[in-house]
Amino acid sequence: MKPMPGFFVAFRYLFSRDPEGGRYLRGAAIGIALSLIPIVVTLIVADGMIRGITDRYIELGTSHLQARNYIKSNNIETALTLLNNTDGVRGAYREQQSMGVIVGNGGRTGATIRAVDPEFWEDTSSRAYLTVIDGNMQLETDREILLGRELATTINAQIGDTVRIMTIRVTDDGRSIPRLTPFTVKGIISSGYQELDALWCIMTYSAGQLALPPELSTAYILIKINDPYKDADQYAVWLEQVLGQDFWVFTWKNLIRAQYSSYESTRQLLLFIMALIVMVAAVNVSSATSMLVIERQRDLAIFKACGAPPRFTSQLFIWGAFFTGLVGSIIGISLGLLVGVNINGCIQGIEAILNFFTSLFHGETIKILDPGFYLEVIPIIIDWGALTLIGAFTILSSMLASWIPAYRAGRIKPIEILRKY
Repeated sequence: MKPMPGFFVAFRYLFSRDPEGGRYLRGAAIGIALSLIPIVVTLIVADGMIRGITDRYIELGTSHLQARNYIKSNNIETALTLLNNTDGVRGAYREQQSMGVIVGNGGRTGATIRAVDPEFWEDTSSRAYLTVIDGNMQLETDREILLGRELATTINAQIGDTVRIMTIRVTDDGRSIPRLTPFTVKGIISSGYQELDALWCIMTYSAGQLALPPELSTAYILIKINDPYKDADQYAVWLEQVLGQDFWVFTWKNLIRAQYSSYESTRQLLLFIMALIVMVAAVNVSSATSMLVIERQRDLAIFKACGAPPRFTSQLFIWGAFFTGLVGSIIGISLGLLVGVNINGCIQGIEAILNFFTSLFHGETIKILDPGFYLEVIPIIIDWGALTLIGAFTILSSMLASWIPAYRAGRIKPIEILRKY
């Protein structure tokens, strides 16, 4: 007997209104769907978080590539000219970075002092991830600075305030002398990820040459290309040849390797845990198939009496598990996508409800995603390839789970069943 009749019979078992057997498969499909919703939402949130944080780091922090010279620091201008005239390089910008102490009206704290060419912040990809909280980003003089929102809050700095940056100057005889340089706060900015910009104190590159001691700071060139995710490694090798042996070119993957690996490991662990939930739900298909075999024994006897081989009977129930997994996957992935693409609104709604009840008891404001560790807004990233693999894995797990009861159904003798009825 051809397998196609078994295909249609299994379809009828799942979707018919006949109460015998089919309700167990429908229940198993619902269980699979419910287990897939959190895994799809987790995938969207994890991918969005990883991509959103990585984009901010490579656009505002490390840039796509960095060219560093550990031998001759005085030829950075020549290298800058070469890079700006190189095909495929969208922009090259100088940066000098150091640590210091910033003193404001509300106190003092450590700061990451970034002296960068102003054009870097005007780049399209940089501006896409920067938000001006107050003031503006145009540094018109070397005595103006931008502060990260958290840093400005810590020292209680407002637009127009004068703050002092303390750095260390090393004299010719090796003594360390503190140096205070006054600056005016021109703007307060945020990258949308507090861990990245919490200590930012940004000034022009020329101001950094005056205020930052070269022996206690790091100078390099920030390089931007068209596609940092695909072409970074290739450009790193090529640009080292362009700049010569005095320069080393690092990709963003080299510069934030540990952090990026940590994000990916966390993502894989979450998906593994969710996959276990899907496997447990798929095992329910085995129980549903066993109940279907019991309630459809008369059908089995008729099929076998008409000459159906054991293989046909087994395939009948495996097809039923296939449809169960397919329907559960479609419903679960669809609902997961619906929740995932609206995750920011869902989080805001949950926060509003929780804060309403906490306000009744004068409790603290609840923030589900702490801005110190998470993005303020989660980008929506849908990995269709991963969703396809999840669906295929669910269907395969359902079919494998049903194999034992399906095999036993194929070995049932029709005479034994007909004697009961």
